[in-house]
Amino acid sequence: MSKMIRLLAALVACATLALPALAQQAWPAKPVKIIVPFAAGGPADIYARALGEKLQAALGQPFVIEDRPGGGAIAGTDAVAKSAPDGYTLLMMSNTHTVNESLIKEKPYSLMRDLVPIAPVNYSDLVMVVHPSVPANTLAEFIALAKAKPGALNYASSGPGTPYHMAGELFKALAGVDIVHVPYKGSSGARTDILGGQVQMMFDAITTMAPNVQAGKLRALGTSGKTRSSVLPEVPTIAEAGVPGYEAVIWLGMMAPAGTPKPIVDRLNREITRIVNTPEMKQAWASQGAVPMAMTPDEFTAFLRADMEKWAHVVKVSGARADQ
Repeated sequence: MSKMIRLLAALVACATLALPALAQQAWPAKPVKIIVPFAAGGPADIYARALGEKLQAALGQPFVIEDRPGGGAIAGTDAVAKSAPDGYTLLMMSNTHTVNESLIKEKPYSLMRDLVPIAPVNYSDLVMVVHPSVPANTLAEFIALAKAKPGALNYASSGPGTPYHMAGELFKALAGVDIVHVPYKGSSGARTDILGGQVQMMFDAITTMAPNVQAGKLRALGTSGKTRSSVLPEVPTIAEAGVPGYEAVIWLGMMAPAGTPKPIVDRLNREITRIVNTPEMKQAWASQGAVPMAMTPDEFTAFLRADMEKWAHVVKVSGARADQ
């Protein structure tokens, strides 16, 4: 009997050790869903589709993109947080999520408790644009106009806590101007209304806004990175145009429900890192103004925590609120 017990114990131990390897080999055995908690047509949607196509080719199962905008990315994110941690529901996230941790206290989830970091994807500079009807051809002229008419100018964003919102709040704080925030349910609506002149200014990703600038539909006053964008090289950075120290970007990453097996997280990390660093992807994204990012899951976790601290400071200093 004792020999039988020892044999059974050994078999259980071996099976336990083999589980991670089996999970890694078996996954994915069916389609994987990537939930994008933002509107269709924005950077998160565009890059989720590009990444999903490459993951499908690499892993042999469809990667289905599902846009679930609403509540400043909270609705779609909560759906992922409440999904089974089996590797079949993933989240395409951005710095909206790290901002929301301090901007929106009452949420049905906690980012670092209910989700596990997988990998970053890329980052893009933003561009500050105004409608042609705005009597300002340079950033300095816009700042002078805003100071002469406090509260008279407005800027659109894709919703509270999004990179476009926080880029505007950071600009207000550093430039010392009073501009009214007009939040939309997604970037598409904000983009449509600034093109139509219903709102006067907007921060948007260069990847999606550059064609409108190049077509003369909107006027670019500055880009948000440390150096000029290769996509809009004639446009100065906001820092060099009159707001020293200004820098804001939009970055994207992938997370999964907490409890997702580590072998699956590690495999996704390896595949995403490989894909974003292929010459084909680098070249395609460079032409759009996007730069690939690569980190291990642990490095991405540290990055997320640091970004949360950064934006908590900006929220505090700017006085930004989710209802503004």
